[in-house]
Amino acid sequence: MSLTLTDNRGFEADQLDIELDDSDGQLVLPRRGAKIAVALGWQGSALIDKGVFTVDEIEHSGAPDKLTIRARSADFRETLNVRRDQSYHKTTIGGIIKIIAERNKLTPTLNKAMSDLAVDHIDQTNESDGNLITRLAKQYGAIAAVKNGNLFFIKQGQSKTASGKPIPVMTIIRSLGDGHQFSMADRGAYTGVVANWLNTRTTEKPAIKVKRKRKTKSTAKPKEPEEKQGEYLIGTDENVLTLRTTYASKNNAQRAAKSNWERLQRGAAKFSIQLAKGRADLYPEVPVKVTGFKKQIDEADWTLVTVTHSVSEVN
Repeated sequence: MSLTLTDNRGFEADQLDIELDDSDGQLVLPRRGAKIAVALGWQGSALIDKGVFTVDEIEHSGAPDKLTIRARSADFRETLNVRRDQSYHKTTIGGIIKIIAERNKLTPTLNKAMSDLAVDHIDQTNESDGNLITRLAKQYGAIAAVKNGNLFFIKQGQSKTASGKPIPVMTIIRSLGDGHQFSMADRGAYTGVVANWLNTRTTEKPAIKVKRKRKTKSTAKPKEPEEKQGEYLIGTDENVLTLRTTYASKNNAQRAAKSNWERLQRGAAKFSIQLAKGRADLYPEVPVKVTGFKKQIDEADWTLVTVTHSVSEVN
C-alpha cells in the first residue's frame, strides 16, 4: 500500500516504514531482525540501491486489516552503543577511526586530509564508540555516518565524497515541486564562538575565540594571539557562544571554535521542498541549487540533510 524511506545524515539511522494490505489475511508476520533490501526507481529505468534494513517493529491492525513494518538501516552496529574505556595519545583522526571501524567490523572511509589531522590526546571514558565519533565530528567540523558497511568521516558542508571527489550539484526548479518552506534565523544571534583549552603551565584556562566582525569598509584579519592569553580573535566582542568542553590543547580548541562557528553559519537558513515526482538519486550531502524562488533562496548553496522517499498507490 505504501513505503516511506527516510535517509538521514550522520549517525541517525535511516528509517523504513512499509504498510501492506492484509484484508485477505494471507500475509505472514515477519520476525524481528529480518533483513529487507530496498531499491527505488521508476518503471523502465534502473533501480537505485538504498541499502539493507533490519526489521525492529511490526504492527497489525484493522479492520480493514493492514500490516505495518518498521525497520532501520542494517549497517548501524549495536556494538557502536557499547560503553568503553580507552585513551588515544599522539595519534591522528585516521588512526582513531581505523581502530573504531575494525572493532565494529566496518571499513574506515575518509580522505587523507581528514585522516592526517593530529590528535594530541583524547579519552574515551565510559563512552560508546558512536558517541566518541560524534564528539570528534563536532570538534573537527565533520559528518560521521555508517553506510553500506563503511564508517564515513568526511568534512561537513564541502559536498565531496570520502575520497575527496566533488559530488555533482543537483538542480531543482520550482515547477517540479508541490510545495516548499523556507526559514532563516538571525545570523546575528551569535557573533562568535569561544573555546577553552587547559594550559598545563598555569591554572588559568586561556580561551580561543572565533568571532564575526560587523560589516565595515575594512576587511577583518585574525589578530595574532598572545601566548599568555591563548586568545585567537576575529571581529569584535559582542554576543559569543562559549563551548562547554575544555580542550587538551590550543590547536584542538581552535579547531573546535572554527568548526562550531561554521556550523552556526550553515544552520542560519533552512529550506524544504516536496517534489511532484520522486527522485531516488537524491541523498544526504548532495549539493543542490534551486531556481524559481525568492532571490535569497535561489542564490544560496544548499546541501541535503534529510531526504524522504514516499511510494504509494497514488504516487
